[in-house]
Amino acid sequence: MQSPDHKSPQESANFYQRVYALVRQVPRGKVVTYGQVAALLGSPHAARAVGYALRALRGASDVPWHRVINHRGQISPRFPPESPLLQRLRLEAEGVVFDLQGRIDLARYRWWPPLQEPSSR
Repeated sequence: MQSPDHKSPQESANFYQRVYALVRQVPRGKVVTYGQVAALLGSPHAARAVGYALRALRGASDVPWHRVINHRGQISPRFPPESPLLQRLRLEAEGVVFDLQGRIDLARYRWWPPLQEPSSR
């Protein structure tokens, strides 16, 4: 499967809509990683494209973009510069706890769709 970065605008728009639909399923107080979203959508090498999709959101979106973090359990830097602070505040308001290094315990807070939950948990 081709990376979403190399698809037509219509195919990329469809990928973005799929990202938004999946992220809308993430419950309050839980997080997913960019790579996890990409893998769940059948494009395991498209983590960056997931970030592009979330960055493309405008205004008062119903997509809880703040629930998507990087694979290290951290908030990724983004533009505008206040976005990481806003993301952290939103996650903390949902009960997500950060350690002193600004990381989230993925074993505790990571969400998996019901049929995708890893057996090692």
